[in-house]
Amino acid sequence: MPNTVKVLKLTTDEKSSLECLLRCPTTEARKYIRAKILLLKSDSYTNEAIADKLDITVPTVRLCLQKYFAGGIDNALNDCKGKGRKQEISDDDITWVVNKACQKPLDYGFSAEFWYPASFTRFIQSIAVKEGHPRLEHVSEFSLRKILANAKIRPFKVTYYCERRDPDFDSKMHDVLVIYKQVSLQFDKDGNLLPFEGTPVHTLSYDEKPGIQAIGSTTPDLPPISNTEKGSSYMRDYEYIRYGTISLLAAIDLLTEEAIPLVSDTHKSSDFVEFLTRLDAKYPEGDKIRLILDNHSAHTSQETQRYLNNHLGRFEFVFTPTHGSWLNLVEGFFSKLTKQMLQGIRVASKEELSERIYKYFDEINQIPIPYHWSYNLDGIDLATEDIDQIVYEVVNAKAASEELSCKRAPKPIKRSPKKSAKTEN
Repeated sequence: MPNTVKVLKLTTDEKSSLECLLRCPTTEARKYIRAKILLLKSDSYTNEAIADKLDITVPTVRLCLQKYFAGGIDNALNDCKGKGRKQEISDDDITWVVNKACQKPLDYGFSAEFWYPASFTRFIQSIAVKEGHPRLEHVSEFSLRKILANAKIRPFKVTYYCERRDPDFDSKMHDVLVIYKQVSLQFDKDGNLLPFEGTPVHTLSYDEKPGIQAIGSTTPDLPPISNTEKGSSYMRDYEYIRYGTISLLAAIDLLTEEAIPLVSDTHKSSDFVEFLTRLDAKYPEGDKIRLILDNHSAHTSQETQRYLNNHLGRFEFVFTPTHGSWLNLVEGFFSKLTKQMLQGIRVASKEELSERIYKYFDEINQIPIPYHWSYNLDGIDLATEDIDQIVYEVVNAKAASEELSCKRAPKPIKRSPKKSAKTEN
C-alpha cells in the first residue's frame, strides 16, 4: 500500500511564532529555512514544491517534517544534540590549560610578570607532551584564547583593587555615616537649614589635593576654526614649561555649602594648622568645628596636637577608615574642580595658578552646590548612637608637652556601642 501523506496543521500560536521568527533580522539561516518549510507545508505545498521554492533538496524538506511530527516545532527548528564534530581537546586538557594560565610566568622562570597570548601558546606547546597532554603540542593561539574565554579568565590583563587593611573599617565607616545622618536631619523637606539646638556645630568635609602642576605653554593656543569639515578645537603646542607644583587644602561646609580653600607650596603640619587657624577665625567663638578627614600624619602630628591643646573644645575630628577616602564628600568636589578648571590649565607661574584657584572658589561660592550623602543612611538610627564617642578632640596634653615631643601622637579612642536601657523585672 502507498504511504499515507501526513497533513501538517499549525495552530494560530505556532504560525505566529514562526512568522515572528522570519521577521527577526538575527534569525539563523538554517532556522529561517526550517520555519519556511513548516509554513509552506501547512499551506498544502508538496515536498517537491517546497524544495523548488526554497532552492533546497527534497530530503532536507522531508527531514524537517519528520522531526516536526516526532517532536514538534522546537525539535524541527533545532539540531539534535551531539551533532557536529567531536571534541578533540578533552576536558582534562582544558582544565590543565586553565590551571597553567592562572600561574604567573615568573613561577616558571620567565622574566615577564604576566602571560601574553603568543608567549602562553609557546609555553603550552613546549610542555604539553611532557606533562601528558600530547593533543596540545600543536594547539593554536586561537584555541587557547577560546578555552580561556569559555573559562571566563583573562590572564593577559590586570584589574586593580583596594585591599582593606583597616580591621575597624566597618565601624569607622559607620561612624562617618552617623555624622552624615546627623547633618541630613538639620535640613527641612525643602532643603532649608534648621536653627541649631544648643551649641552650634559646623560640620566640614576636609582633604588635601597635593601635586597640582603649574604648567605653561611655549606658544599661545590657537582658537577653533568655524565651518571645517571635521570640526575644530583649540590647537596647542606639544611642548610645555614646568614651573613646579602646589598643594590645595580645602573643606566644604556641609551646612552652608561654602567651599573654603588654602593654597600652599606644601601640605605639612604647619599648613594644616594654618587652615585650622582660618577656620577658627571664620566661625563664631564658642561654636564647635567638626572635620571629617583622613588619617594623614599631619592631622595627628605633634604640631597639630599643640595647636589643638591651645583651643580646647573648639575642634572635633572624625576620621575616615584607611582606604576609605570615597566616604569623604570633598573628594567629589575635587573631581569637579579637576574637570571644570584644572584639566588642561596653562599658567605663567605658580602664583597665577594659585590666584586662579582662589578665583574658582569665589565663583562657585556665589552659587553653592549642596553636597549631601544619601547612600546607606536608612539603617542609621541616631537614637541608638552615642555621638560623643564618635567625635573627639585630637588633643592630649601629655602628647603635646615639650618633654615628650619626640613621642608619637596618641591613637584615636576606640568607640564602644551605646548600651540600650533595659527594664528590670
